[in-house]
Amino acid sequence: MPIPEDALSQLRAINAMAPFNRWCGIEVVEAGDGHATITMPWRPEVGQYAGFLHAGLVGALIDTACGFAAATVAGRVLASHYSVNCLRPAVGERFIARARVVKPGKTQVFTACELFAINGEGEKLVATGETLLTVTAS
Repeated sequence: MPIPEDALSQLRAINAMAPFNRWCGIEVVEAGDGHATITMPWRPEVGQYAGFLHAGLVGALIDTACGFAAATVAGRVLASHYSVNCLRPAVGERFIARARVVKPGKTQVFTACELFAINGEGEKLVATGETLLTVTAS
């Protein structure tokens, strides 16, 4: 069952219920039919030893954005597989993940995402990813 018409409000409510997302500071900033955009601020706790965003959080942002995009067309979903391509060190004041549904289905949804680091110079693409999500029962 798809997320109701006001996908943004619904996804914000879901996001607010997830302790991990709250700890990370993830915000849902845009959502609609087959797409979702989330942001997260930089803070030292999300970095690794060299001061870059930890690759685990790069994956978490991609997974989360893709799951939210899939939810706008399929309702409840669960990631069954995801892949991440780290293109450059993720260094920025804020991070933004833009995900979209590539192919919706009754039992699976395939999505893609781009993750950008934002600083005074603008946005830089730091990673891409794809997820395969299983549609779950309500």
